[in-house]
Amino acid sequence: MPSLHDFLLAVGFYTRLPCPATLDYRRLPFACAYLPLIGWLVGGISASVFWVALQIWPQDIAVVIALIAGILLTGAFHEDGFADVCDGFGGGYDKQRILDIMKDSQIGAYGALGLLLLLLLKFRLLTGLPAHLPPFALLAGHSISRWFPLYLMYRYDYARTQPSKSSGAVFKPDAKTLLLAGIPALLPFALLPPLVLSALIPMMLITLGLGRYFHRHIGGYTGDCLGAGQQVAEVVFYLFLSALWTFI
Repeated sequence: MPSLHDFLLAVGFYTRLPCPATLDYRRLPFACAYLPLIGWLVGGISASVFWVALQIWPQDIAVVIALIAGILLTGAFHEDGFADVCDGFGGGYDKQRILDIMKDSQIGAYGALGLLLLLLLKFRLLTGLPAHLPPFALLAGHSISRWFPLYLMYRYDYARTQPSKSSGAVFKPDAKTLLLAGIPALLPFALLPPLVLSALIPMMLITLGLGRYFHRHIGGYTGDCLGAGQQVAEVVFYLFLSALWTFI
């Protein structure tokens, strides 16, 4: 059942926004089901920041400020996971080495280059859209991309056997939870042309490919893999939207 307590747990874990200190963090795994709503929150604030900035500066500056707002809101939570995955799978040669590299707090060459290219791609895609569209793209992109980590959690097992920064949030959603989480994830698409829904196809295919890749190399997923999955899904959405907009 929907729970305000679990939603606030999700806000406290996945963002830097203040939350009540009395929350029961033993229920943290159940907060994962609210990831798409966290996308609403982060995407909505980023979209609002973009719109305000656009009244003062050119679109490219407004996009940079909106991206900064999203990173500040989440503490680069998912971006950090993406960088760790780039380092781990780029420099690791077996399961244990990959896991050890991803657990290292220092960023390596693979992670730095991957993160740089990821942010550059987001920037270029959002600046290439018509000026009225980035707020809707940010809201939909942040929301729908956070559903795909839930799918990875549903499909695969957690790969680590030792405690980590994300192990406390490990959750195995059932099909009903996955379906219910998909409702708020899809709602922002009502603000976009119906054809944009077809972006779900490449996003799903990429997520399936990532899941199989993670499973083959480490036997499942880690928190970093989930963060990388969210970031990749978000960029694929922007890529598809940018390509599609030339035909709309």
